[in-house]
Amino acid sequence: MPRTRWRPLLFGAVLTLLIPLTTATAAQAAPTLISQGRPATASSTENGTFPASAAVDGNTGTRWSSAFSDPQWLRVDLGAGATITSVTLNWEAAYARAFQIQTSADGNAWTTIYSTTTGTGGTQTINVTGSGRYIRMNGTTRATPYGYSLWEFQVFGTSTSTPPPPTTGMPDSFWGDTASIPPARNVVQVKVLNRTNGRYPDSQVYWSFNGQTHSIAEQPYLDMPANSAGRMYFYLGAPNSQYFDFIEFTVGANVFNGNTTRVDAFGLKIAMRLHSRDGNDVQVGEDYQTFTEDRTATFNKFAAEVPTEFKHLATATAPYRILAPGSDPMFRQGGQYQNYISPYASAHGINAITSDIFGCAGVLASQPQQCAALNRHTIDLPQSQWETVSNYYRAAPANYYAKFWHDHALGKLAYGFPYDDVAGQSSFVSHANPQYLLVAVGW
Repeated sequence: MPRTRWRPLLFGAVLTLLIPLTTATAAQAAPTLISQGRPATASSTENGTFPASAAVDGNTGTRWSSAFSDPQWLRVDLGAGATITSVTLNWEAAYARAFQIQTSADGNAWTTIYSTTTGTGGTQTINVTGSGRYIRMNGTTRATPYGYSLWEFQVFGTSTSTPPPPTTGMPDSFWGDTASIPPARNVVQVKVLNRTNGRYPDSQVYWSFNGQTHSIAEQPYLDMPANSAGRMYFYLGAPNSQYFDFIEFTVGANVFNGNTTRVDAFGLKIAMRLHSRDGNDVQVGEDYQTFTEDRTATFNKFAAEVPTEFKHLATATAPYRILAPGSDPMFRQGGQYQNYISPYASAHGINAITSDIFGCAGVLASQPQQCAALNRHTIDLPQSQWETVSNYYRAAPANYYAKFWHDHALGKLAYGFPYDDVAGQSSFVSHANPQYLLVAVGW
């Protein structure tokens, strides 16, 4: 009898112990990283080696570094409104003594959710309470004579609104059978696809990476290992053909960061599809119509759609390449179009030559926002409107070469000049736990 009477008491005591234990476990659940691979911009960069995107690429071997002056900021677009619970700043030796963490709903009006004047550098994890689509580290006092430099800027929290739906990609038939792609032993399995519309057989479509060169008839796959920075080249006809192009990437232990690029020139039609184990699937590169048309049609379309000053880019190195204006002698000093865009920059207090504007070089190498605004012809607008997409390329002078590749890209995203990632307009993709990367090579 006593044993029977005590059973409910013991059961209740166990429940009393279990309930707080369960609650504590839930409270300690790992926060969600919501910043990795999101578009990042900065007030400046030390040079092109240290872009803003390097602070959100998941790779602790790459970093953002600013100009050597105060103040400077690094901003991340989370893609949708979010509740932010903590941030982790992994500083390089050049860290902030005084800085704020700020959030914004529109990228213009900022609310400070954390502030310090006694920053210690190293890796700082800061619990915060805030919300917004945009978040930035706003550095006001440097701890060293150098700039501000972050290996990683990680933001944790939860999305509070639905992000925009993914842009329309290629038809499924374009990418072929994905079910038979073998699992990667390293980080991600890369498969190269022949989409030359019968112009070249698989035996004449080549890829090259890190000393390996194969036709896709011989080996269509590359089990991609982690690497700090690399390029994978593609050739048509022969391994050293003048018909070539490439993709760029950094690959962490469990993350892929990469992009197609038109920064130097167009060589071949390239599209990428990154699929991750959590179901995330993103496609970038030339659009389906561009892939289906003949190469000559693409060159002719370029010449038809760009202004007079840019038309020669389709013929100067044809049939192999369409040069970017920053790579073209006619836009350099002494060339016919040396003054195409430099007076526009000068009118807004920027002393830069035309080729440096298109190449984001010289005085613009550490000024991504200014360089992007000049290329897109938005620098004459209030700065709050520089990154409004509907304002881009509405008047000359502008980088109409870049505009063409945006107009004919999946999601209108392309890398048409070095700082085309400002406002998230580049063909950069990034995601953790990648499963496979498809790279389509066209004619």
